[in-house]
Amino acid sequence: MDLSGLSAAPTSTAPTSTALLTDHYELTMLRAGLESGVATLPSVFEVFARSLPAGRRYGVVGGTGRFLDALEAFRFDEAEVSALREHGVVDDATAGWLADYRFAGSITGLGEGEAYFPDTPVLIVEGSFAECVVLETLVLSILNHDSAIASAAARMTCAAGGRPCVEMGSRRTHELAAVAAARAAYLAGFAATSNLEAGRRYGVPTSGTSAHAFTLAHESEKAAFEAQVASLGVGTTLLVDTYDVIEGVKTAVAVAGPELGAVRLDSGDLASLAHEVRALLDSLGAKKTRIVVTSDLDEFAIAGLASAPVNSYGVGTSLVTGSGAPTAGFVYKLVERDGVAVEKRSANKRSHGGRKSVFRRLDAAGRAVADIVVPRPHGPLHTDAPESTRALLQPLVVDGVRQDDGGLEAARGRVQAARGELPREALQLSRGNAASVAEFVASP
Repeated sequence: MDLSGLSAAPTSTAPTSTALLTDHYELTMLRAGLESGVATLPSVFEVFARSLPAGRRYGVVGGTGRFLDALEAFRFDEAEVSALREHGVVDDATAGWLADYRFAGSITGLGEGEAYFPDTPVLIVEGSFAECVVLETLVLSILNHDSAIASAAARMTCAAGGRPCVEMGSRRTHELAAVAAARAAYLAGFAATSNLEAGRRYGVPTSGTSAHAFTLAHESEKAAFEAQVASLGVGTTLLVDTYDVIEGVKTAVAVAGPELGAVRLDSGDLASLAHEVRALLDSLGAKKTRIVVTSDLDEFAIAGLASAPVNSYGVGTSLVTGSGAPTAGFVYKLVERDGVAVEKRSANKRSHGGRKSVFRRLDAAGRAVADIVVPRPHGPLHTDAPESTRALLQPLVVDGVRQDDGGLEAARGRVQAARGELPREALQLSRGNAASVAEFVASP
């Protein structure tokens, strides 16, 4: 596919304020907390998933960078405060507190792109109860969506076995979710996106071919191909299944010559068609012409094409909906209040109290065995040889100041490194249990 030039200079187009991306109940708690005095208590909140989507063996943390962008814009300006007062959401005291709000606490978390497992803390937010509690919806809405997409994308790129995948699901989701999904897919290994705003905002390489409408708009398939080649050159990708695939391929090569960049298949039995088309292209001298396949692909369909002569995949609906798991299931829970560990004990919804550090225990082969969750502060975790550990939490915000996390490209590298640590069975697409578990241990 043609990777175009929108990826050169990512720019931020964050909204002026993200403060109203918030549930009403957060401000209810704030208002009551200011009156009761708990608003000022030092507090620790924790983000974790109690389970992975059914049958999944690991998840991928996505959205951390987007959350940190949104946090910087989390300001209750005059317009936001006025709207809240007009609708009776806040009183004068709460309105005054919101007008002065700046997050001054600290946030640690797994690096974006890191693999996660059930109960492993992926984000820890520390500050006053008030300044932390108002962030719940912002944190969860971003991390739940982006981690779901990144987790699905990681499975798809693994199934693709090194063949490039292109995200093209913008027409199958909300217009803003499409931009976030493109970013999450890219961090998990996708090569490009069809979404131009993702290219502008995040520097994700963009790619595009043409739709059947372009062919139908011309008097003949040949005329459509001639127009596209005249405009974009012989390196373009021609969609060959509007009428008859075999005739379409013959016409495409006749128009563009043997240097034709690629043909796209968007319907039918893709595996058998790919073999037939490859043989035909070779017989016509177009041995370097690539075959791109689309048409409602998911990780299972991609895996089923592993032996087919396919060069790249375009994935849409399944990707932007998390391939059946549209949310990561993260929750945001208070685990410490004024230096005292607190925990929820509800049936099937228990939390583990207290500040924590997290280490990933690796076996002699460097494969993840378990995530060790220990009370903080805690020194380096030692294990008996030949096992080793590595600390998972990294500083993201310190005393209100954002730290450098390496950005989107660092997250892409982190996905590959984390996936390399997973047990081999974790990369299987068949249903199974989580590849690793969180072990909670007491202070020594």
